[in-house]
Amino acid sequence: MTQHLAAPSTGTSDDAPGHRTGWWQDAVIYQVYPRSFADGNGDGMGDLPGVTARLPYLRDLGVDAVWLSPFYASPQADAGYDVADYRAIDPMFGTLLDADALIREAHGLGLRIIVDLVPNHSSDQHEWFKRALAEGPGSALRERYHFRPGKGTDGELPPNDWESIFGGPAWTRTTDPDGTPGEWYLHLFAPEQPDFNWEHPAVADEFRSILRFWLDVGVDGFRVDVAHGLVKAEGLPDLGSHDQLKLLGNDVMPFFDQDGVHEIYRSWRTILDEYPGDRILVAEAWTPTVERTANYVRPDEMHQAFNFQYLSTAWDAAELRAVIDSSLDAMRPVGAPTTWVLSNHDVTRHTTRFANPPGLGTQIRTPGDRELGLRRARAATLLMLALPGSAYVYQGEELGLPDVTDLPDEARQDPSFFRAEGQDGFRDGCRVPIPWTREGSSYGFGGGSSWLPQPDSWGALSVEAQTGVEGSTLELYRAAIAARREHPGLGAGTDLRWLDAPEGVLAHGRPGFVCTVNTTGAPVRLAVPGTLLLASAPVTVDADTFELPADTTVWWTV
Repeated sequence: MTQHLAAPSTGTSDDAPGHRTGWWQDAVIYQVYPRSFADGNGDGMGDLPGVTARLPYLRDLGVDAVWLSPFYASPQADAGYDVADYRAIDPMFGTLLDADALIREAHGLGLRIIVDLVPNHSSDQHEWFKRALAEGPGSALRERYHFRPGKGTDGELPPNDWESIFGGPAWTRTTDPDGTPGEWYLHLFAPEQPDFNWEHPAVADEFRSILRFWLDVGVDGFRVDVAHGLVKAEGLPDLGSHDQLKLLGNDVMPFFDQDGVHEIYRSWRTILDEYPGDRILVAEAWTPTVERTANYVRPDEMHQAFNFQYLSTAWDAAELRAVIDSSLDAMRPVGAPTTWVLSNHDVTRHTTRFANPPGLGTQIRTPGDRELGLRRARAATLLMLALPGSAYVYQGEELGLPDVTDLPDEARQDPSFFRAEGQDGFRDGCRVPIPWTREGSSYGFGGGSSWLPQPDSWGALSVEAQTGVEGSTLELYRAAIAARREHPGLGAGTDLRWLDAPEGVLAHGRPGFVCTVNTTGAPVRLAVPGTLLLASAPVTVDADTFELPADTTVWWTV
C-alpha cells in the first residue's frame, strides 16, 4: 500500500486573516456511487476498476476530489451502508489492491480521494455482532451495541418508543441460543444495521484504528455517515411521539445531534493532523439549524459539513437568499467553508425536484416538466458554483440526468421501499447507472446489463452524446468549473455582496465578479453589470442592458 505523499495545498480566502486555508476550502468534490458509475468486469454492477478507468473523465471535468460511497465488505442490505468488515473490499467491487490502484491513479491525475466511513452502525454480519448473538445475554460483546431487555410482562415490548428511519420500531428482538425470545437491540435504520454503543471504549479504539488503516492506504479524507447519530441520550428516553420522522431535522432528538459526538470528532481530528497532505473529515449531519451544523466544523473538529438546508430549498429567490445568508453567517465564527450541494444518492435529482411544484420534499415520484427541470437545474448549478466555499456534484448531474421515476416495483432495491411507514423508498431513481455512450446494452456502463434498468432516453444524455457539443449540460459544467478555478473572485471565502434586483431575481457580487439569477418564469431586463462570462441559457446583451431569461443564471466579470 502507498502513503499519500502529495504536497499540502494552500487555499486562498477573500475574507479576514485568520480563517483556515486548505484545498477543501473551495474544492469541487464529485460523488461516485460505485455500483452505478462504471462496471469494469461486465457483471452489471459498478466496481473499483470501473471507477479507475473513468478517472481521466473526472480530471477533465475539472473536479478536485472524488468521494466514493461505501465499497466495504457487506451483505448489501442497505447498499453497503451495512459494513461487515471495515478493512476489506466487498468482492462485488474488487479487492484491496484495486482500491490501492484507484488511489494511486487518482493521485497521479491530481485528484484526491475521500471515502465513506460508517461509524453509527455495523452490519449484523460484523464479527462483533455475530459473536454477541451467539454468546447470548451477558456477552461482553453485547456492550459494544445497544442490547436491552424488553418491556412488558415477558419482555415482549421494545425497550423504548424510538422509530427506525426506515420505518417501524428501532428495535428488533433476538432469539437466545436456547431458542427462547431474548433481548432487543437498537437499529436506527434497517434491522441488519445494529447501532454501535459509542460509550464503550472498544468502539472508539476500533474506529481510531480504522482511520489509521485507510490513511496509511492513502485516502485524503472521510465522509462520515450519520455523523450526528453516534451518541444517544443517557438512558435512551422515550421520545413520546409516534410520528417521529416528521420531527427529523426540526428538533434535537435523543438519538441524533447529541453534544457528546463532538468529543469523538476532536479525537479523530488529532489523528488526521498527524498525516501530511491536508486530510479532511466531512460530516453528514442532519441538524435542526445551520448553527448546530457549524458545531461539527469548529477548528478542532471536522473540516466540512453538508449543507442540507440548501439542498432542500425551493427554486425561489427569497428562500435561496435566506438560506445562503444563514449558511454563511453560521460558518464565519468557526472559520469553516460553507458547502453547497443540490443532489446525492439519497434524494431525488434536482433536475426532477425542480421539474415539480415546490413543497413535495426531497423524494418525488413524478417526472414533472422535464424541460423546465433541466433549465432550472442548469441555473441552480451556476448559482451554486458562484457561491463562496466548497461544492459537491453527484455523479450524472453534469449530464442533466433526471430521476428515473417509473422503475417497476420488481426492480427496486432500496430497503426502505420494502418497509412500511419509513422513508418513501424511492432512492433507486437517483441510483440508476449513468450512461457513457449513445448505444450498447448498458450505454457504456459495462459490457453487459445494469443492476437497475436504464431508460431508453439514456443514450441521448450520455457522455459521448454531450462531449464537445456547445450548450450541452456536460460542457456547461466543464466550463463553469474551469472558470471557477481560474477566476480570482470565485472559490474560497464567506463573503458576498447582494446587489439590488427585481423580485424573483438574485444578484450578488464577489471581487471582480457578478452573478445574476432569474428564478421566475418570465424574462427580466437588467443593466449590464460587466462582461459576459458564462450563462446557463442563451443571453443577448445590448449596449447597456440585457434580457435575463426565465430560470437562468449568468456570470459576469467586472
